[in-house]
Amino acid sequence: MGNADLQSIHVYPVKAFRGIAPRQATVEPWGLAGDRRWVVIDDGGKIVTQREQPRLALAAAEPMPGGGVRLSAPGLDPLTVDVPEPVATVPASVFGTKVEAVPASDAAHDWCTSCLGAEVRLVHMDDPATRRPVDPEYALPGETVSFADGYPLLVTTVASLDALNSLMAEGDHAAEGPLPMNRFRPNLVVAGTEAWAEDHWSRIAVGEVEFRVAKASGRCIVTTVDQDSGVRGREPLRTLARHRKIDGRLLFGQNLVPVSSGIIRVGDPVRVLA
Repeated sequence: MGNADLQSIHVYPVKAFRGIAPRQATVEPWGLAGDRRWVVIDDGGKIVTQREQPRLALAAAEPMPGGGVRLSAPGLDPLTVDVPEPVATVPASVFGTKVEAVPASDAAHDWCTSCLGAEVRLVHMDDPATRRPVDPEYALPGETVSFADGYPLLVTTVASLDALNSLMAEGDHAAEGPLPMNRFRPNLVVAGTEAWAEDHWSRIAVGEVEFRVAKASGRCIVTTVDQDSGVRGREPLRTLARHRKIDGRLLFGQNLVPVSSGIIRVGDPVRVLA
């Protein structure tokens, strides 16, 4: 693969909110430490993401010591939310799967409701080691995940984004491009590969930490949301549908499951093991 390295790391403390880009992160069995341990649910218990509420792109969550988060959004005073005591849980529906979660404070519910203009609640995953298994079709026994879409981490490559943007420039919505990588909300961004090299990975190492490549990532309407404005367009789904549609899914990036734990850092070498 040549001299591939980890260009950036991205952690999203609250699912669907804006993330942070630390210089290093701890890899835990269920994903990066602090990644997507919080999520907003509606009054029926279903999780709320940018699929339903693109304006979530404008809300930010900064991790605080001890696992809490500091929420901010245009027009609202910032709010620091502590990790709730796990005295009682409520069911959160994550793409049809029920996951027990701990409700945050009333102040957090009020803040999120004001942010979205809809009655919602903020909940926390207290024990990612037990609450939600990875899809058994692609998992090994005991593998779990946070509130991420389905897998502990998502990796993308700079070369594949460049290739996608080149294809987009040839299409009828060229004015929407080029798109930044944040449209795909990855955890790890790798530089120094060939375009689409990740299609052929089954096991990689980032620094000293190893990952199993579970499956390619099928993309949804969230990728059409401008993460700076919260406005939807048509790309990249139009171009992915023309050039990256496989078995009915529009593919970009790969889902990873950690094989080992440890600390990864921007600049770490990325090696293909299999």
